[in-house]
Amino acid sequence: METPHLTLVLGGARSGKSRHAEALIEALPAPWTYIATAQAYDDEMRARIAEHRARRSGNWLTVDAPLALPEAIRAVPAGRPILVDCLTLWLTNLILAERDTVSAGAELIAACAEASGRVVLVSNEVGLGIVPDNALARRFRDEAGRLHQNLAAQAQHVVFMVAGLAMQVK
Repeated sequence: METPHLTLVLGGARSGKSRHAEALIEALPAPWTYIATAQAYDDEMRARIAEHRARRSGNWLTVDAPLALPEAIRAVPAGRPILVDCLTLWLTNLILAERDTVSAGAELIAACAEASGRVVLVSNEVGLGIVPDNALARRFRDEAGRLHQNLAAQAQHVVFMVAGLAMQVK
């Protein structure tokens, strides 16, 4: 099977998304670029970020892009594999910064298409639970669902992670 250009890895919290995405990228020649969208607002998030960083070898270059994700993808040297972790944090950052999420999603898709190396995107599937009880959470769920649909339509490979197991969707 030919290596897909764009892969979307979806799943719930602690489903193994990041480890699976890292393995997909690490199967390619180094160096690799890890674009992180998290912002460390509290000790719990700082610990999660530290855990992810500790897992990666020195062959990874980490780029922080909590808002400017399409620009970060476009700045990666030609041919270098890219892992973006994660889109749900990026979408949260956009919503809280009152940015246009539809335009940002379109820019993300364009940047991924322009990248000359493999791109693996990680995101949380948030549409399988109960209906959120507040308007902001419902907006986030709906926008995440639309973003995932748009990305999945463009991706050559879509994986859904459950309990550390990868299920190929596309």
